[in-house]
Amino acid sequence: KQAARHRLVFDEFFYLQLGFLQRRQTLRRRQTGAILAPTGQLIEQFYEILPFKLTNAQQRVISDILNDLEKTSPMNRLVQGDVGSGKTVVAVIAILAAIQSGYQAALMAPTEVLAEQHYRKLVSWFNLLHLPVELLTGSTKAAKRRQIHSQLETGELPLLVGTHALIQDPVNFHSLGLVVIDEQHRFGVHQRARLQQKGEQPHVLTMTATPIPRTLALTIHGDLDVSQIDELPPGRQAIQTT
Repeated sequence: KQAARHRLVFDEFFYLQLGFLQRRQTLRRRQTGAILAPTGQLIEQFYEILPFKLTNAQQRVISDILNDLEKTSPMNRLVQGDVGSGKTVVAVIAILAAIQSGYQAALMAPTEVLAEQHYRKLVSWFNLLHLPVELLTGSTKAAKRRQIHSQLETGELPLLVGTHALIQDPVNFHSLGLVVIDEQHRFGVHQRARLQQKGEQPHVLTMTATPIPRTLALTIHGDLDVSQIDELPPGRQAIQTT
């Protein structure tokens, strides 16, 4: 009985994965995304200003992402890594690839606190690269909102960080090429799709700190490519969660 039950479970997951694979292949044949340059001055400058060396895991995941961005079909990749593993740095490489290719990027986080943390970190880097970045949340004043909306539509603003306001506001991008979603499990499918619809088949990079064994991640997120940052930078310790 036990062997028969295991076989049934195996068959169920096998056909589930097969269905995901067929769906992914069909979507990639139908969809054409922007081809983003994997190398360029902005990315080189960013590496130069970083006060630390990337881990081997970060470099591996960056390689996965840049390979995706060179393809004609839109990227749909999940990056899993513990808090402190350096997911944001990896996302910045993708963002800069979009910007240096003439596109805009959006980063959506589930809470204002998390969005503000991302914004402060990105501002510290983007100021050194002479690139503007803005924050849009429910707390953003009306005059500031109008300014952000205008700069997005003209293409003056290459990167917008925010919360659900990115999909609730009448936000129109000039040329959205990349969507980054942090803690993606805290957004509904329709919410993620609404942000993607702000561009024409933009690349999508989602991030999570929720520990997921790779085999389980491939089953749960079968329509995504999965990369894991399984190494912490020197001096960092894993965050204990309850």
